[in-house]
Amino acid sequence: MARRRPLPAWGDVTDLTHDGRGVTSADGKRVFVHDALPGERIEYQVVKRRRNYEEALPLTIENPAPERVEPRCPVFGRCGGCSLQHLEHEAQLEHKQRQLRENLQRIGQLGDVDLAEPIVASPWAYRRRARLGVKNVYGKGRVLVGFRERMKPYIVDMRHCDVLDPSLANLPTELSELVATLDAAARLPQVEVSAADNQIALVFRFLDAPSMADLGRLAAFQSAGPYTVWLQTGGPDTVAPLAAFHAPVADPGLLHYELASHRIRLSFRPTDFVQINAAVNTALVDHAIDALDLDASQHVLDLYCGIGNFTLPIARQAAAVSGVEGSADLTQRATDNAIANGIDNAFFSSQDLEQISGNEPWLATGFRRVLLDPARAGAATLMPILGKYRPARVVYVSCHPGTLARDLGVLVNDFGFRLVEARIADMFPHTAHVESVAVLDGPP
Repeated sequence: MARRRPLPAWGDVTDLTHDGRGVTSADGKRVFVHDALPGERIEYQVVKRRRNYEEALPLTIENPAPERVEPRCPVFGRCGGCSLQHLEHEAQLEHKQRQLRENLQRIGQLGDVDLAEPIVASPWAYRRRARLGVKNVYGKGRVLVGFRERMKPYIVDMRHCDVLDPSLANLPTELSELVATLDAAARLPQVEVSAADNQIALVFRFLDAPSMADLGRLAAFQSAGPYTVWLQTGGPDTVAPLAAFHAPVADPGLLHYELASHRIRLSFRPTDFVQINAAVNTALVDHAIDALDLDASQHVLDLYCGIGNFTLPIARQAAAVSGVEGSADLTQRATDNAIANGIDNAFFSSQDLEQISGNEPWLATGFRRVLLDPARAGAATLMPILGKYRPARVVYVSCHPGTLARDLGVLVNDFGFRLVEARIADMFPHTAHVESVAVLDGPP
């Protein structure tokens, strides 16, 4: 016998979770309600039941919060790409600042923290990277291209996206029409998109090698512009431009973006990691360079350096900079970028930063400034190393406020560093993702 869905219920929303769900309660359990805001009284329908909480969708909002706005996107609420379009942008920033502050206090044990003003840019048309799902849905008579649905594995039936870069906004429709013509439409689950200054690369991930007929169709699509076509027929190492599969097509070369104020051009492959928001990345690089307080006598250590996004601007102002990155491919890309930009005082090493002894050669350069930009897991293994070497200034760029707070707590409480400032960087407007940056002075 099928389990009966619980009856709708009413509740008062008292808080907002880190991922943007409203919080109410019923029968001693917390209920997390999507798209609900604090101060609202709502009727909701429970859709998932867990031992300690329930998850619900709103049915009726009796008294909308002053911060509530009409979502711009017609598929908001179904699409998993955004979770906060119903909350005005200023309130989104306040919510993320509050998350950062609470994490610094609760996890980092750093006491009262006054946060600096957020790093912001336009909250729309910002996303230059995306991974779009593809599914030929016979019942709809069309190929769906877009983000996954919220809480479901299905692909949203979307035609346009206002958070994508303007050059990509209509891509769901364009790709839907293209994929419908391919013999391998049912064997193409994903297209990865990357908009650079010099090209818009689309990486088509085929489960099998495409036919010559499909290669011809992709070549015609590329020649019509404005996109360059790349193919992936296996693991990440199989990504290659269409020219490698179809001789008449010209090789587009690598993608690149500019950091104009630092006279830097960074080249990358379409599946390399680069920050998703070009405008906020530029502002974040500028802020980090200012915060490092550089001069021509200093040696700097840049950990998790990627393709050199921070490293090469640092090199313009410091005596030398050592960049360390876990991926050998990205390390090579960073080295090539240094050469292409005429920089000879940036040196790169490939090293798994979760597995270090403390005696690595790049730790013996006499550095007094450190920048680090780790993944969501943070950099716990590096905190004792920084405590040992006692740099005068540390700039920590983070994509997870919890691990940032944990690591800063170690530096401040165990090794005597002082938190100078912290702030969010609005890298992902309308989502629950929190990017932030903190500046510390070393122990006296």
